[in-house]
Amino acid sequence: MGTVRLPYSTEYPVEWEADVVLRDGSTTHVRPIRPEDSDALQRFQMAQSERSTYLRFFAALQRIPDRMLTQLVTVDHVSRTALVAVRPGSTQETDDADGAGQAEDIVGVARYDVIDDRPGRRTAEVAFNIADALQGQGLGSVLLEHIAAAARERGVHRFIAEVLPQNRAMLGVFREAGYAVEQHLDDGVVTVSVDLDPTDRSREVMADREHRTEARSMQALLSARRVLLVGPAEGGTVDELLAARVREAHAADPGDTELLVLGDDVTWADLGNGGPRGDGSSENAPVDLAIVAAPPDEVIDTVRRLRGTGARGVVVLSAGWAETGPDGVARRRELLRTAHVEGMRVVGPASYGLLTNVPGASLRASLALTAPKPGRVGLFSQSSPVAVTAAETVKRRGLGLSTLVSAGHRADVSGNDVMQYWQDDPHTDVACLYLETLGNPRKFSRIARRLAQVKPVIVVVAGRHGSVVPPGHTVRATRAPRRMLDEVLRQSGVIRAENTHQLMDVAQVLAHQPLPTGGRVGVLASSPSLAALVADAVAAAGLTVVGPPDPLSAGAPDDEIAAAVDALYAPGACDAVVVVSVPVVLPRTDAIARAVAEAAARTGRTTVVSALGLHGMPDELASGDVRIPAFSTPEDAVWALGAVVRYAQWRTQDHGTPVRPALREGMSDGAARAQARTLVETLLTQELVREPAGAVLDQATATELLACYGLTLWGSRSVRTADEAVDAAEELGWPVALKIAAPALRHRADLGGVRLDIADAEDLREDAERMLAAAASLLPAPDPVLEVQAMAPTGVACVVRSVEDELFGPVVSFGLAGDAVDLLDDVTHGVPPLTDVDVARMVRGVRAAPRLFGYQGAPAADVAALEDVLARVSVMAEDLPELASLELYPVAVAERGAAVLHATIRLRPAERRTDAPRRALPG
Repeated sequence: MGTVRLPYSTEYPVEWEADVVLRDGSTTHVRPIRPEDSDALQRFQMAQSERSTYLRFFAALQRIPDRMLTQLVTVDHVSRTALVAVRPGSTQETDDADGAGQAEDIVGVARYDVIDDRPGRRTAEVAFNIADALQGQGLGSVLLEHIAAAARERGVHRFIAEVLPQNRAMLGVFREAGYAVEQHLDDGVVTVSVDLDPTDRSREVMADREHRTEARSMQALLSARRVLLVGPAEGGTVDELLAARVREAHAADPGDTELLVLGDDVTWADLGNGGPRGDGSSENAPVDLAIVAAPPDEVIDTVRRLRGTGARGVVVLSAGWAETGPDGVARRRELLRTAHVEGMRVVGPASYGLLTNVPGASLRASLALTAPKPGRVGLFSQSSPVAVTAAETVKRRGLGLSTLVSAGHRADVSGNDVMQYWQDDPHTDVACLYLETLGNPRKFSRIARRLAQVKPVIVVVAGRHGSVVPPGHTVRATRAPRRMLDEVLRQSGVIRAENTHQLMDVAQVLAHQPLPTGGRVGVLASSPSLAALVADAVAAAGLTVVGPPDPLSAGAPDDEIAAAVDALYAPGACDAVVVVSVPVVLPRTDAIARAVAEAAARTGRTTVVSALGLHGMPDELASGDVRIPAFSTPEDAVWALGAVVRYAQWRTQDHGTPVRPALREGMSDGAARAQARTLVETLLTQELVREPAGAVLDQATATELLACYGLTLWGSRSVRTADEAVDAAEELGWPVALKIAAPALRHRADLGGVRLDIADAEDLREDAERMLAAAASLLPAPDPVLEVQAMAPTGVACVVRSVEDELFGPVVSFGLAGDAVDLLDDVTHGVPPLTDVDVARMVRGVRAAPRLFGYQGAPAADVAALEDVLARVSVMAEDLPELASLELYPVAVAERGAAVLHATIRLRPAERRTDAPRRALPG
């Protein structure tokens, strides 16, 4: 059988290493096997039960023979690969009391061996072995995700496994993973065949498992009751001040937290009797969480010493890590590796700490002297100073919090983890996040969208459009447009706030008012000028004022106030109410406030108020369990209401289904994808494609690749003389278009680079000679090349592009062709996977979109055909991370059909995406 030399290195693939969360919320480390793992693998095998050994090897095998052991730990990371899950060794003697340098124990193995090396059909045999103590903790599912991702990177797209029928757990791992699976029983053995291409179901399964494990991991931190403080007792350093502040804060407001201070209350020897808690609930474990204020090396040493105490996480208050340079980045990496191998999560560095207000289990593990009162709002902040100001703002407004998490430099625990926890947290109704960076925008978008469908999510991103990277954060570079972050947030369904003031404004409404059922707003104002001001603000927010707002003086008699309020809150009168009461001379009375509060409580009508002397959640605007938020200015009140209305509308909208067009006619989608994969793998063997920028495919190869995704490239011929142009036209059919092939002139009719509707040989010869002469004078390259193409039906010229971005992954864009569109940047963007609704929005979102729908009497274009092209490009970009860039320009959209007239495709070896199809913690 034929083989293709693959452009894969056999060196140790460091990028395959990952820290992962298991079903109980604990962590472990997954990495490729190494030759020096032979002793650990032998210990692992000898510790396995007889049943586990038989299910793996189909025979009794207490000890692995030496020759077999050498074979098992010797792999090439291409055709033979093995991944191991490791934890700190429990059987090796160490020279130091803290266990540093202790050997790793293997707790799980996944391996594959290629058995069919044909391009596009590479198939491997796969096998798993999980430690008895960790069976049922989801480690097999995690290892399947990681070994499958590694296999796909090596061009393997099918696994074959032989499993005994009684090994139901392993059969369940394959069956429940969501991949396309076939199995049959032969001679007492079940042969399982797994197609490794991700499916909607496999993505859903992974997301569900990711949600459960990460939520449970956060639950272990936020439900901590026994907290250990590790830090200097005196000395006047920053670390001493931090440790002293924790003691002071606990003394002022202990909540339900027991604080143990190392050196005062306990010693390491006292803590050594605790055992690791398999489910995080053993009463024998003396510590749930550690707070550390110390230099980096001491923090790492502390994490090692926490082994056996039962701690499930460490909050690092002190700084001095990645912000100090490469050495600090390396120390941070060592901290994460040490903590994750020990089964712990890391909050920080430079964290303000953790707070919860769960009744009977409130956690106080922060620098806050007093915690905000209990409430329904969860707050996440990367910045410690912002966490301080936000917590004080919450208290000043009387809002109340369920949770406060300060991630500091976000080395490990991030907003994604906290959103996973909030989704099922019965104490949190509103999620607020202050972000300095988005390290994984694809994962953020996916998790936020899932959360926003059940609970509102309000987000502030520091730095306009997230362009500023604060010290201590490591984020991949991006070449995506600055507004790409806005598109990610829009697709997520989150409410974008520009600052913490707006964030709190929106949180006030969402925490205490029902979601409005529409955008019709009733206005009650204390003067005509205020009524006009509010009406303008309502219109600017995209809402509609219902009827002319009648002014109502603050000094009006009670019966007049009651009548006005009753009319405003009458059934069907409006969807939301804005009340503005600012008396100029008369002292403020609470008559309007009482009447509005009672009416809002009675009707459930969404209400906001701006009244002199009232701000936050005042008692004057309370009725029963209902509180109405009060704002400093009418504009603030209306802006917050507008944001809430738009979110409520998003909640009720149809967000569509992922686009999954049938790919190549006469071929299954799997076969079409395999064909595309074969072509890409073959092209990647060319030295040219290995250049950093990749290589541009010729039109014949581009045609072949596009055809795998059902995209037909309009026929064309490259010519160098007028006679060749005529011959090409005879072959393609008249009339034809003639273009200069050079990218700089291909679309420039103003520079003589394009001639259309050429109907005969004489005109074609004249045009060809004229264009060859023009090209020779304008272009530095010798022997100018022309392109002859059969004329496509007349239509609207459009541009569809995709780019593989280091941070955002595949980014698809759409616009209409033309200089004006390019100069004005009239382009929409989307991050695959896209839904049909996303695609429709992209097409209709450009300002020039009316040209597609019969502008000024022109025939309407076939928008459905255009959307089909855009959908296919999005699927292609999602499937092929090697697709560095793609440009379909122009796409001529006629009354019927859309013709792709030219394609520019650049391929290069793929980099790992930020949201790869495997679960992994930051590392």
